[in-house]
Amino acid sequence: MTSVVTSEPTAVFGNPIDLVEEIVNANDWAHDRASEEELVVEISGRWCDYRLYFVWQEELFAMHFSCTFDMKVPKGRRAAVYELLALANEKLWLGHFDLSTEDNSPAFRHAALLRGIGAGSAEQVEDLVDIALSECERFYPAFQLVLWGGKRPLEAIAAAMIDPVGEA
Repeated sequence: MTSVVTSEPTAVFGNPIDLVEEIVNANDWAHDRASEEELVVEISGRWCDYRLYFVWQEELFAMHFSCTFDMKVPKGRRAAVYELLALANEKLWLGHFDLSTEDNSPAFRHAALLRGIGAGSAEQVEDLVDIALSECERFYPAFQLVLWGGKRPLEAIAAAMIDPVGEA
Protein backbone atom coordinates (compact mmCIF):
# COMPACT_ATOMS: atom_id res chain seq x y z
CA MET A 1 0.00 0.00 0.00
CA THR A 2 1.27 3.48 -0.84
CA SER A 3 1.57 5.98 1.97
CA VAL A 4 2.30 9.69 2.07
CA VAL A 5 5.20 10.80 4.24
CA THR A 6 5.73 14.32 5.54
CA SER A 7 9.13 15.68 6.47
CA GLU A 8 8.24 16.41 10.11
CA PRO A 9 5.88 14.63 12.51
CA THR A 10 2.78 16.57 13.51
CA ALA A 11 2.21 17.26 17.19
CA VAL A 12 -1.09 16.48 18.89
CA PHE A 13 -2.50 19.51 20.72
CA GLY A 14 -5.19 17.84 22.78
CA ASN A 15 -8.15 15.56 23.06
CA PRO A 16 -11.10 16.94 21.03
CA ILE A 17 -13.54 15.27 23.44
CA ASP A 18 -12.55 17.93 25.99
CA LEU A 19 -13.65 20.62 23.54
CA VAL A 20 -16.88 18.77 22.77
CA GLU A 21 -17.61 18.52 26.49
CA GLU A 22 -17.13 22.29 26.91
CA ILE A 23 -19.67 22.92 24.12
CA VAL A 24 -22.09 20.38 25.62
CA ASN A 25 -21.81 22.02 29.04
CA ALA A 26 -22.32 25.49 27.52
CA ASN A 27 -25.56 24.24 25.92
CA ASP A 28 -26.66 22.50 29.12
CA TRP A 29 -27.20 19.19 27.31
CA ALA A 30 -27.49 15.95 29.28
CA HIS A 31 -24.32 13.92 28.81
CA ASP A 32 -22.03 11.26 30.20
CA ARG A 33 -18.26 11.20 29.79
CA ALA A 34 -17.87 7.43 29.59
CA SER A 35 -14.06 7.67 29.31
CA GLU A 36 -11.34 10.10 28.23
CA GLU A 37 -12.04 9.09 24.63
CA GLU A 38 -15.84 8.87 24.67
CA LEU A 39 -18.77 11.22 25.31
CA VAL A 40 -22.50 10.44 25.05
CA VAL A 41 -25.01 13.31 24.71
CA GLU A 42 -28.82 13.35 24.73
CA ILE A 43 -30.61 16.01 22.66
CA SER A 44 -34.31 16.49 22.02
CA GLY A 45 -35.17 17.11 18.40
CA ARG A 46 -38.35 18.14 16.66
CA TRP A 47 -39.36 14.54 15.89
CA CYS A 48 -37.62 12.48 18.58
CA ASP A 49 -34.73 12.35 21.04
CA TYR A 50 -31.27 11.81 19.62
CA ARG A 51 -28.22 10.24 21.22
CA LEU A 52 -24.90 11.69 20.08
CA TYR A 53 -21.72 9.65 20.45
CA PHE A 54 -18.29 11.22 20.17
CA VAL A 55 -15.26 8.91 20.19
CA TRP A 56 -11.64 10.02 19.87
CA GLN A 57 -9.25 7.57 18.17
CA GLU A 58 -5.81 8.99 18.98
CA GLU A 59 -3.91 6.51 16.79
CA LEU A 60 -5.80 7.79 13.72
CA PHE A 61 -6.13 11.38 14.89
CA ALA A 62 -9.82 10.98 14.14
CA MET A 63 -13.02 11.76 15.99
CA HIS A 64 -15.89 9.46 15.17
CA PHE A 65 -19.36 10.89 15.61
CA SER A 66 -22.81 9.34 15.41
CA CYS A 67 -26.33 10.61 15.98
CA THR A 68 -28.72 7.76 16.74
CA PHE A 69 -32.48 7.98 16.25
CA ASP A 70 -34.81 7.00 19.07
CA MET A 71 -36.34 4.35 16.80
CA LYS A 72 -36.06 0.58 16.29
CA VAL A 73 -36.42 -1.11 12.91
CA PRO A 74 -38.45 -4.33 13.05
CA LYS A 75 -36.90 -7.32 11.30
CA GLY A 76 -39.60 -7.39 8.61
CA ARG A 77 -38.87 -3.78 7.55
CA ARG A 78 -35.06 -3.92 7.37
CA ALA A 79 -34.86 -4.50 3.60
CA ALA A 80 -37.01 -1.42 2.96
CA VAL A 81 -34.94 0.62 5.44
CA TYR A 82 -31.69 -0.46 3.75
CA GLU A 83 -33.11 0.83 0.46
CA LEU A 84 -34.13 4.06 2.20
CA LEU A 85 -30.61 4.42 3.64
CA ALA A 86 -29.10 4.15 0.16
CA LEU A 87 -31.50 6.78 -1.20
CA ALA A 88 -30.87 9.14 1.73
CA ASN A 89 -27.09 8.72 1.49
CA GLU A 90 -27.18 9.85 -2.15
CA LYS A 91 -28.50 13.20 -0.93
CA LEU A 92 -25.79 13.83 1.69
CA TRP A 93 -22.58 15.80 1.27
CA LEU A 94 -21.06 14.74 4.59
CA GLY A 95 -21.52 11.63 6.66
CA HIS A 96 -23.89 8.77 6.00
CA PHE A 97 -26.86 6.96 7.48
CA ASP A 98 -26.65 3.33 8.53
CA LEU A 99 -28.50 0.78 10.60
CA SER A 100 -26.87 -0.56 13.74
CA THR A 101 -26.73 -4.35 13.83
CA GLU A 102 -26.58 -4.14 17.64
CA ASP A 103 -29.90 -2.45 18.33
CA ASN A 104 -31.48 -1.94 14.87
CA SER A 105 -31.52 1.85 15.23
CA PRO A 106 -30.82 4.18 12.31
CA ALA A 107 -27.93 6.60 12.83
CA PHE A 108 -26.11 9.39 11.07
CA ARG A 109 -22.32 8.86 11.19
CA HIS A 110 -19.28 10.91 10.30
CA ALA A 111 -15.57 10.88 11.15
CA ALA A 112 -13.39 13.98 11.30
CA LEU A 113 -9.66 13.64 10.67
CA LEU A 114 -7.82 16.08 12.95
CA ARG A 115 -4.13 15.36 12.30
CA GLY A 116 -2.18 18.60 12.19
CA ILE A 117 -4.98 20.79 13.52
CA GLY A 118 -4.91 19.83 17.17
CA ALA A 119 -8.22 19.21 18.89
CA GLY A 120 -10.19 20.98 16.20
CA SER A 121 -12.26 24.08 16.76
CA ALA A 122 -15.54 24.85 18.46
CA GLU A 123 -16.92 25.82 15.05
CA GLN A 124 -16.06 22.40 13.62
CA VAL A 125 -17.85 20.63 16.46
CA GLU A 126 -20.85 22.95 16.20
CA ASP A 127 -21.04 22.37 12.43
CA LEU A 128 -20.79 18.61 12.91
CA VAL A 129 -23.68 18.59 15.38
CA ASP A 130 -25.76 21.06 13.35
CA ILE A 131 -25.35 19.06 10.14
CA ALA A 132 -26.13 15.75 11.82
CA LEU A 133 -29.24 17.07 13.56
CA SER A 134 -30.55 18.83 10.47
CA GLU A 135 -30.09 15.70 8.33
CA CYS A 136 -31.70 13.50 10.99
CA GLU A 137 -34.63 15.89 11.28
CA ARG A 138 -34.95 16.09 7.49
CA PHE A 139 -35.02 12.30 6.98
CA TYR A 140 -36.85 11.22 10.15
CA PRO A 141 -40.28 11.49 8.45
CA ALA A 142 -39.04 9.23 5.63
CA PHE A 143 -38.05 6.57 8.16
CA GLN A 144 -41.47 6.86 9.82
CA LEU A 145 -43.26 6.58 6.47
CA VAL A 146 -41.34 3.41 5.59
CA LEU A 147 -41.56 1.82 9.05
CA TRP A 148 -45.08 2.66 10.12
CA GLY A 149 -46.78 4.21 7.10
CA GLY A 150 -46.16 1.30 4.76
CA LYS A 151 -44.69 3.57 2.06
CA ARG A 152 -42.04 2.47 -0.39
CA PRO A 153 -38.60 4.05 0.21
CA LEU A 154 -38.72 6.11 -2.99
CA GLU A 155 -42.10 7.60 -1.98
CA ALA A 156 -40.84 8.28 1.53
CA ILE A 157 -37.71 10.08 0.29
CA ALA A 158 -39.78 12.20 -2.10
CA ALA A 159 -42.04 13.22 0.77
CA ALA A 160 -39.08 14.01 3.04
CA MET A 161 -37.43 16.20 0.40
CA ILE A 162 -40.42 18.52 0.08
CA ASP A 163 -39.53 21.89 1.56
CA PRO A 164 -42.60 23.72 2.90
CA VAL A 165 -43.19 27.27 1.74
CA GLY A 166 -44.75 29.94 3.96
CA GLU A 167 -46.32 29.58 7.38
CA ALA A 168 -49.58 28.11 8.60
